[in-house]
Amino acid sequence: MEEKKEFKKPVHLKQEELISKFPEKIGNVTLDYTCYPGEDLYSDGNVEEEILTIVKEASHVEYPSIIEEKNSWPVLYHLSPLRANIVDWLPIKKDHKVLEIGSGCGAITEKLSEKAGEVTCVDLSARRSHINAYRNQDKNNITIHVGNFSDIEPALPKDYDFICLIGVFEYAKSYIRSETPYEDFLKIMLKHVKNNGRIVIAIENKLGLKYFAGCKEDHVGEYFSGLEGYPEGGSARTFSRPGLERILDSCGVTQYSFYYPYPDYKFPTVIYSDRRLPNPGELTNNIRNFDRDRMLLFNEKYVFDGIINDGLFSAFSNSYMVVIGQEPEAAYVKYSNDRAEEYALRTEIVDTPKGKVIRKSPLSLKAREHIGKMEYLYRLLQKRYEKSDLKINPCTLAAGGEYAEFPFEKGTTLEELLDRCLEKEDLKGFYKLFDKYLTLISYGEDSGITDYDLIFANILVNGDEWTVIDYEWTIEKVVSAKEIAFRAVYCYVLEEEKRNKLDLDLIMERLDITPAQADEYREAEWKFQKQVTGKRKSMGEIRAAIGTYCVDPKVLMKEHLQRILDKRIQIYTDAGKGFSEENSYYMPDVYTNEYTIEAEIPFDGNVSALRIDPADRACVVKVEELLLNGMAVPLTKKTFAANGKNVKKSTWVFTTSDPNMTIRVSELPMQGENRLFIKMQLTSLPESIAADITEGVKKIFR
Repeated sequence: MEEKKEFKKPVHLKQEELISKFPEKIGNVTLDYTCYPGEDLYSDGNVEEEILTIVKEASHVEYPSIIEEKNSWPVLYHLSPLRANIVDWLPIKKDHKVLEIGSGCGAITEKLSEKAGEVTCVDLSARRSHINAYRNQDKNNITIHVGNFSDIEPALPKDYDFICLIGVFEYAKSYIRSETPYEDFLKIMLKHVKNNGRIVIAIENKLGLKYFAGCKEDHVGEYFSGLEGYPEGGSARTFSRPGLERILDSCGVTQYSFYYPYPDYKFPTVIYSDRRLPNPGELTNNIRNFDRDRMLLFNEKYVFDGIINDGLFSAFSNSYMVVIGQEPEAAYVKYSNDRAEEYALRTEIVDTPKGKVIRKSPLSLKAREHIGKMEYLYRLLQKRYEKSDLKINPCTLAAGGEYAEFPFEKGTTLEELLDRCLEKEDLKGFYKLFDKYLTLISYGEDSGITDYDLIFANILVNGDEWTVIDYEWTIEKVVSAKEIAFRAVYCYVLEEEKRNKLDLDLIMERLDITPAQADEYREAEWKFQKQVTGKRKSMGEIRAAIGTYCVDPKVLMKEHLQRILDKRIQIYTDAGKGFSEENSYYMPDVYTNEYTIEAEIPFDGNVSALRIDPADRACVVKVEELLLNGMAVPLTKKTFAANGKNVKKSTWVFTTSDPNMTIRVSELPMQGENRLFIKMQLTSLPESIAADITEGVKKIFR
């Protein structure tokens, strides 16, 4: 290893100020400033001071409540436990050495230090490194090198088991000065990993569906920037899957696997792979604009469903996670750490020498008890349903209670089968499946054992075999089958608006449930959800509290079009056959200011009457000028009529969305070619207010 260079102290700082500003130890964490330039070259501003205060004064268990209290994107981003999901599932062991580039405020470092034997961090910012050290000060296996990567890298060892580049690879050209910075950066990192080690890259997909749907590009904050090839420049670049594969290929990397963090790698709740891609209907959590406003150009769930059906998900996943080296055993990972701590789990589909298995692991010491009960719950349910046609997927608790394991069952969820029936409008098929479900779950109803979460998604159907695959919320209590079925339908409909076509009254009738009972069951469901979540806010609620907006351009377009329509009038001509749409046209650009309309209407001598429709909404109109060939037109019954209420001389209130004024030009001196000029003031009104005004006028003259 190259000898470390001496850190040169800035001459303007006294010794005691240096120690305070650049501590070499924070708790058990070592900080190395050998290559630090003396000042941070980037910062998020004052919020970093706020986060530093939080990690100094608050315990980790307080972070969720602080996040909810602050309603701040940076606080959420740097302190949310969901950040660590991206590495939590990796097969990092206690004898492993891990290198983390761009460790920042330590959201990933914290999890790496729990899993690994030794963690080396590199970050350019001293302030962020201090935040990292304070939040992890009880860990004795972390060293943080503060400074530019290119200065620190030559002294780093070449025997790391894992190198983590989480949200870092896209910035390679900021610190690798070459024509091919991304390839050169990866080649440098390959020198520091063991022969059987792994490099992990997490990065946004340049072609992520969220960018087509109206999210701003994460790094430059502009709409469609990545899709358009970053025309405004900037230091970051993201890539499509083929783009990443070209970089890997140019570096001689042949062993790698792609994973797909969902909704993205920042706050992943599910991690898919090519061995377990998402199924239609699974990708429902798409409104994730915590840091900026966004557009909603389309419903991403429905577009994802089409993409999945066409086998294109890998092209449009919002994020990628590339594991260079041996492919991990896990093919699929789902996190339930938005729950109360005692129920927080990780569920995996794992490839083992004996085949695929499902494993549920606790995410905290408190959750070990929840996992430890699953084998017992299996035996209870198995006893209840052993003589029925409902199979319970077996559970085996691993030695030491590290995880509960289940066989991987093949089949289709009952939820998906019901959805297919609704899509085909096959209600007969839907109710046939539902009736069988109700019959099966009713067996042993009085046994004192109930799977409270026996929803449609937790039953796998393979031919005539129906298997319960998830039963962690089994209770030793009698709960009626109709309540369990009501809850299943309730959850089913709430999760997808397309399911609203179901006749819930018919379901209630089938279950023999009264409205009062339905209210009772909904109240029980609310209490259950509060028990599971521990009264914590969901990410959706946190997003709403932060205050970013989702704007529907379709609505904006409609409003914009309406404004265009509002700035025109419609002219009808009557040549003896009455007014008709065929003999009408629009005159645009007739407003001279917000309220004033001026129009000159040409017509020939065959026209007997003109009708002017000034708007398509209730309004007040004051006619200021009405001239035919330069001569004033009297506003008398003989020459002028309107379908509004004349509230004052030359002023009418229209309570209709089709206001109109008719000028009988045949009663006036005309020529072969004529011009009618009108100037009027128009103010829109809600129909109810327009009606009140006209009613008030009527009362005055009664």
